[in-house]
Amino acid sequence: MLAKKAAYRVAVVGATGAVGAEMIEVLEARKFPVESLLPLASARSAGGTVSFRGEEIPVKVLSKDSFEGVDIALFSAGSDVSREFAPIAAKAGAVVIDNSAAWRMEPDVPLVVPEVNRSDVFRHKGIVANPNCSTIQMVVALKPLHDRARIRRIVVTTFQSVSGTGKEAMDELIEETRDLLSFKEARPKVYPYQIAFNCLPHIDEFLPSGYTKEEMKLLNETRKIMGDPSIRVTATTVRVPVYVGHSEAVNIETERKLTANEARAILSTAPGVQLYDDPQRKIYPMPLDVAGKDEVYVGRIREDESIPNGLNLWVVADNLRKGAALNAVQIAECLIQ
Repeated sequence: MLAKKAAYRVAVVGATGAVGAEMIEVLEARKFPVESLLPLASARSAGGTVSFRGEEIPVKVLSKDSFEGVDIALFSAGSDVSREFAPIAAKAGAVVIDNSAAWRMEPDVPLVVPEVNRSDVFRHKGIVANPNCSTIQMVVALKPLHDRARIRRIVVTTFQSVSGTGKEAMDELIEETRDLLSFKEARPKVYPYQIAFNCLPHIDEFLPSGYTKEEMKLLNETRKIMGDPSIRVTATTVRVPVYVGHSEAVNIETERKLTANEARAILSTAPGVQLYDDPQRKIYPMPLDVAGKDEVYVGRIREDESIPNGLNLWVVADNLRKGAALNAVQIAECLIQ
């Protein structure tokens, strides 16, 4: 377990990536008690620096000897790196909070969203998993409703921004948009097809079932985080030409009826949720508005008239913050409190 200290030595693996940079920003913004920050990345980032509390801190190359004396290691460098280095960091005495998919479904690794299953963090054995971005925002919105009326089934379609793929994808959207507006041909490299002015119903690899791995994450991770393997989940995930911010159209079927007004009342006081729902005044969440915000925004709440106990919701969040970096830092905050 993590020893109680006045301040902690924190490593960020993947410090130069989109999520790693956001982790460092969130650590500073939330005044996390950092004694020293150790930014780690691959050899191609050697010689670079990251800004933290007014200082430029050199980025060091990740190695097996990187974690000596580290208390908390925030990982955002992909599953292969996490599989190799997270056990090394844990053995060196650090608590690893991993943002990849590598450890999420391991039975002895807690998968934590603090607003939903905070207590699970304390049964860690050196590694805590940060859920998938689209799962995090959905369960933050749905757990208060599940506690009140028990959700039996979830049908979700996601509209996920290019920042979920990483910095290269963000650059690709800008470059393609510039080229197309200059009457040039788009040249996709990160995605199989042009993403600018387009939608791709394809996130992660396709499985033999026809679903993608991203869609199955929404099923498996939701059940684990909510602690209810009986919840039925079906998902369609779509990549859209939005820079930052994931949106989700969520339909739920509950055991007992919840009216739209009841759902609004519940969500208006739910931790981590910002109710933003007044369609008559054109008030509803959009990724453009929630970028840089910590909360999960919920709007367009209405009853599903096709079934007795159904609700529709529109859920939007900054996938780099609550969907990744903020949730990881909140897990760290749980560990030190």
